Amino acid sequence: MTDLTSQDASVLAQQISDGRLTATALMAATLRKIEAVNPQLNAVVSLRSADVLMDEARAADAQTDQTRAASARINLNRAASAQTDQNRAASARDTRGPLHGLPLVVKDLANAAGLPTSRGSPLFADQIAAKDDIHIARLRAAGAIVIGKSNVPEFGLGSHSVNPVFGVTRNPYDPNVTAGGSSGGAAVALATGMAALADGSDMMGSLRNPAGWCGIYSLRPSYGLVPDEPLGDTFLHQLATNGPMGRSPADVALMLSVMAGPDPRQPNDAGSFTTEPLRPAQISGMRIGWLADWGGAYPMEDGVLAQCRIGLERFEQMGAIVEPVEPPFSAKRLWDAWNVLRSWAVAAGYGPLLAMPESRKFIKEEAIWEAEKGAALSALDVHAASTIRSDWFAKATVLLQDYDALVLPTAQCWPFPVEWSWPREIAGIKMDSYHRWMEAMIPVSLIGLPAVTLPAGLGAAGLPMGLQMFGPRGADKRLLQMAQSYHGLMPV
Repeated sequence: MTDLTSQDASVLAQQISDGRLTATALMAATLRKIEAVNPQLNAVVSLRSADVLMDEARAADAQTDQTRAASARINLNRAASAQTDQNRAASARDTRGPLHGLPLVVKDLANAAGLPTSRGSPLFADQIAAKDDIHIARLRAAGAIVIGKSNVPEFGLGSHSVNPVFGVTRNPYDPNVTAGGSSGGAAVALATGMAALADGSDMMGSLRNPAGWCGIYSLRPSYGLVPDEPLGDTFLHQLATNGPMGRSPADVALMLSVMAGPDPRQPNDAGSFTTEPLRPAQISGMRIGWLADWGGAYPMEDGVLAQCRIGLERFEQMGAIVEPVEPPFSAKRLWDAWNVLRSWAVAAGYGPLLAMPESRKFIKEEAIWEAEKGAALSALDVHAASTIRSDWFAKATVLLQDYDALVLPTAQCWPFPVEWSWPREIAGIKMDSYHRWMEAMIPVSLIGLPAVTLPAGLGAAGLPMGLQMFGPRGADKRLLQMAQSYHGLMPV
């Protein structure tokens, strides 16, 4: 019998909606799972009181009961001519959202009212959010019940979820290795059933890397589809985005339908997202380009590419044409542009903290290094980097006219020991920065393309690897439909 907490969120939502499951039963099962699993993996932090959560779940069930009772009364009175069609419609209106009663864990970089937003830093460990961020407010308004936060690296920098406030998050397939990051806690919570829903964010693979290393799905959406907070500059920095994660593509689509949508205070509007239900794509005849290691530019640990190729065979089984693609752009130019634009963004975000001696001593050395590098840039340095970004966007747009999607691995190595800060070497090549080992994330991140993460199975050591499948801006729905077809061939 399938464990209740391991079922897809979309299935659980339907069961709650039609009365086969109560939010109270789901919350109780979720809390039991957290109690059993979280001490070993450390994915969920700042967990709210069980009594409060059960009260919120009971309130959700009461709302369901009221809605069902109102619907029953309308059915009884349907023949009564005294009740107008307009009155019946008003009485029958279901105020429950599509996420009604589902437990949600919020990434500890986002604000959820009443909970700490530590960002994994002692500087913010006691900071209590006064209100929800936009995407969290939307998830809560859709009926999700916030149960706590998910663990992250300090400031979300680095793809290994460890920080001095809460410690390290461990991989559910092997607690001795990392779960990735920065959405590592979110990925583990979903993979183990400690939450039905989890949000994430992605600058340099923070949605894709942990999803790939924990055997789940995620979507880095087209830039602007999920708005961020309208604070500070809203024009210049276009590298990071919030996005959904899930145990299935349908779950990811369900969350995205709530998180997405314009905010009139922000200039980068990529529209809304609606797809119910998520229908599988017709894969036969599609062309999928396999970029592998970008012509040898991205060092890969043994077995990574072979495991990804096994995942791609599922598309071939459905009739897709999967073919290797030569590097479409200089990896060095991409890296140079990324280093400038990312360091510039980090300096803008955390530079003010470095100016205060009492704060600087609490900031990890990688963040200091990157922020100082960004502060030393000139305006023309940034312009030159953005010109390279523009050149790559134009090239990628043309390339994606010939393919339905392009694919890269979600990481260049397997999950590494939790004691490491980051891999110093891959395939005999020394990594010259704390994020160089995630270089394969740059082609997507640099130009804001949508990318869905697909689990590619387990390698020889029993650890997961993933595929990042990406397309042109606005292709979020098509990518999720392709993922749904792929999901249908996954082992049960």
